Amino acid sequence: MALDPLATVADLENRGLTIDPAETAVVETFLAEASAAVREAAGVPISQTTSTVALEAPDNSPWLMLPGPPIQSVASVAIDGETVTDWKLRSNQLWRPGGWQTGSEPSEVTVTQTHGLPEVPADLVGLVCRIAAAVLVHYRAQPDGEGLAAKDIRAERIGDYSVTYGDSGRITEIELPDYLREQLAARFGGGVAVVRSR
Repeated sequence: MALDPLATVADLENRGLTIDPAETAVVETFLAEASAAVREAAGVPISQTTSTVALEAPDNSPWLMLPGPPIQSVASVAIDGETVTDWKLRSNQLWRPGGWQTGSEPSEVTVTQTHGLPEVPADLVGLVCRIAAAVLVHYRAQPDGEGLAAKDIRAERIGDYSVTYGDSGRITEIELPDYLREQLAARFGGGVAVVRSR
């Protein structure tokens, strides 16, 4: 199941950007793309969702770290397909007195969990809005779609017009710079990919 964008058209309009009704669909696409980029950098869904994840059981440890913090609740846990109930949720980890291995071979632990934040933080809503607004400005600049290509302008002169483009390697405005990716990853401690969501 796809997650809702981290920001909406109304969030953009609340920040002073006027959206023509004919642009609504494309703006929603930009918001979804910007949200996906922010989530990918954070390594977690950010907004609250329920997911089922399959994890390799740790060796000789009663603790199992769950992906996608913060973990709000855990509905079910199974080891190699067998439901277990003798676990406790503590600090985004599951604790089980006998550990997670059922024998000498590696075990798989399947967890259905509700995780993420009930409300998207205002700074992330703003970040997604700024990214989508930047893409929209480029979209509006060239109706033929050429404006969607990222242009890293390093210098511009008006008399006998001249422009110098840099080579930042970016393809679109939606690509997040490394420093921001690092900040998001550190803030959310992203980890293991979600196997199934519902």
